[in-house]
Amino acid sequence: MKRAHSVARAIRSPMPLLLAPVLAVQAWRTVRRTPRLDPATGDEQGFVAGADPGRGPALRVMVIGESTAVGVGASRHAEALPGFLAEELGERLRRSVAWSVSGRNGATARRIIGGLVPPANGSAPNVVVVTTGINDLIRRRPLRRWAADVTELVALLRGRFPEATVLVAGMPPVHRFPALPRPLRSVLGARARAMDRITRDAAAAGGAVHAPMDEAMARDRRLFAADGFHPSAAGYRAWARDLARVAVAAAPAPAPGPAPGPGDPPQDTPPAGAVPPRTAD
Repeated sequence: MKRAHSVARAIRSPMPLLLAPVLAVQAWRTVRRTPRLDPATGDEQGFVAGADPGRGPALRVMVIGESTAVGVGASRHAEALPGFLAEELGERLRRSVAWSVSGRNGATARRIIGGLVPPANGSAPNVVVVTTGINDLIRRRPLRRWAADVTELVALLRGRFPEATVLVAGMPPVHRFPALPRPLRSVLGARARAMDRITRDAAAAGGAVHAPMDEAMARDRRLFAADGFHPSAAGYRAWARDLARVAVAAAPAPAPGPAPGPGDPPQDTPPAGAVPPRTAD
């Protein structure tokens, strides 16, 4: 019943008065009928060997956030967003990738700020991906507070991992979620798009990169898990492919080093922490 109330709160917005009862009933039925899926299991860190050992030390990737960070809808983290993202980056860069995940099912942006961002240490990540927004949507976080939350989250990540490329995943196309009937999906979808615009602006202002989710993904039912709300393993793979493309394009080019002397070997190995430009698909 508590979940039903939280979903019902999400659809309260200026709208024709006659539509509000319909949305409330749809929210209640959706909660009753939607299966509850568990987070992915298995190790919360892993390693993908690269094809070219000469590419330098392993790239370190960290995924932080809500249910999609912890792989709800997939069986293991290696077959969810962190593992697939590492595979995609490894293939594009021909480089080894070490991945880790820090998240919690149901986490809001405030919850992520309050305790899900790991402390910086000697093995700081080179790429950080944060997934957040759906739970703030469900709880109908006021848009002004959402803007403040995502701005603070970006500042926290950029301050804690200043050398990393920080990707803020865009809001999913909620208006196409199979679990949501119309007009409920349209109302929630409109609010999700507003939240995504705020996220994009906050990321740009804070020195992070907004990575929008491809709406075409939501047209393929096979990319959704059994609940019609979270990605399936295939959905996580497709999403990871898009995130990897953005990460490689957004990463700064390696700083130029000193010119090699007559007897020096070729300087073709990128420095630790740099993501070299993609050379081939």
